[in-house]
Formats: sequence, structure tokens, C-alpha cells
Amino acid sequence: MALQLFDCHRLEINTYKVHISKNFKNSFRYLDKGIIMAQFDRQNIRQQVSSAAMIDEGLRSYMLKVYNYMSLGLGITGVVAFFFFRYTTSNEAVFALVYQSPLMWVIALSPLAFVLVLSFGINKMSAATAQLTFWAFATVMGLSLSSIFITYTGTSIARVFFITAATFGAMSLYGYTTKRDLTNWGSFLFMGLIGIIIASVVNIFMASSALAFGISVIGVLVFVGLTAYDTQKIKEEYLESDSSEIMGKKAIMGALRLYLDFINLFLMLLRLFGNRN
Repeated sequence: MALQLFDCHRLEINTYKVHISKNFKNSFRYLDKGIIMAQFDRQNIRQQVSSAAMIDEGLRSYMLKVYNYMSLGLGITGVVAFFFFRYTTSNEAVFALVYQSPLMWVIALSPLAFVLVLSFGINKMSAATAQLTFWAFATVMGLSLSSIFITYTGTSIARVFFITAATFGAMSLYGYTTKRDLTNWGSFLFMGLIGIIIASVVNIFMASSALAFGISVIGVLVFVGLTAYDTQKIKEEYLESDSSEIMGKKAIMGALRLYLDFINLFLMLLRLFGNRN
């Protein structure tokens, strides 16, 4: 009887050992799987971080190109405007031809032709052609803006330029960094822009100082908003898979949009804060 109890007890012990051994094997198997999965997750995270870093670097390079084109365009416009004004004031016949004849309207409206050419013909152009067209536009815009030196003092022009630069920089930085979707701004800003154009045309015939003041105030708000809106849209248009040719044309069009925002904001602020000669 005692021998049978001992054998049964030994059988139970062996069974318990086998059960423990299986549990240990299963535990190690699960542990190995966990280690493998953890290593796989770490590799995925490294790949994602590396991919995100490459996109960030490419986006920074793209946006820097946009800002460089815009800044160089503004520089060309400023230099051409100043020296063209100096040239015309040194020659009465040229001054009368440029500022007191129908040629004045040709010079004033000619930048619009370049904007239309770039806007509707960019897909048919090479990046190099688009870049040359943009430089030509900036030059012609300088001729058109040379008249501000007749109307306003040089000191007030410089002061308003720096105010515009600070405002533009702050709003463009907001548009670049904000997580808020500014798409809903687009329809309101476009409606405001159309309203400004219509009111400006009407005021050519009315010559109302009150209407001109209202247009300038609304214009400042519209172009401040457009600066942030356009910056975000330019950022969203970046694609890592784009070829250098497509990237170059996108940068030119982005520079054109920001250039127009800056110039129009500058003109609206100049009408509000510029000191007239």
C-alpha cells in the first residue's frame, strides 16, 4: 500500500515537472516573439523618423528657395523703382512722357500681363523660363512703382517698408508653423480681394478720400490674412517625390504669390501711414 502511494506521488511530481517545463518553454517562446516584435517596431520607428527628417529637410530647402526668389524679386523692384525715378526726374521730357501721358497706364498695368502669363502658362514653361519671366515681372513692377517716390517722402517709404516686412514676416511664420487649417479663410479673403478691386475701380471716378481710407484698411486685413493663407498653401504643395523641374516651377509660383501679398500690403500701409510730398 505504501509502495503504491509512493509511486503515485512520484508520478504526480513527474507530471508537475513536465507541466513546468512546458510552461517555461512557452514563456521563452513568447519572450522571443516579444523581442523580435520590439526590434521590428524599433526599425519601423527609425525608418519613420528618418523619412520625416528627410521630408523636413526637403521642405525647408523648398521654402527657403521660395523666400529667396521673393526677396530677390523685391530687391530688383526696389532698385529699379528708385533709379528709374531718379532718371525721369533728371529729364523733364522723359518725366512728362512717363507720368503725364497715356504711357503711364501702360507702365502701371504691364505687370498684370506677366502675372497672367505665369499663372496660365507655367505648365508649358521650363523652370528656367519661368524664373526669367519672374525677374522680368519684378523689373516691370519696379517701373510701375517708381511713382510712389513722387507722391510720398523717402523717409516714410522706408518706414512703411520695414513695418510691412515685420508684419509680413510674422504672418508668414504663423502660416508656416500653425497646426490650424486655414482653408476656410480662402473664400472670405477672396471675396474681400474682389471687393477691394471693385471699390478701387469705382474710386478712380469718385475720388473719395473716405472710400480710399476704407479700401486701405480692409486691404491691410485682407493681405495680412492672405500672407498666412498662401504660406500654408505653398507649404502643403510640397511633395518629396517632385522632380527638380517641377519643384523649381512651384517655387517660382510660390514666390510670386508671396511677392504680390507683400507689395499690396506695402501699398495699403503706405496709403495709411505715408507722408505725402
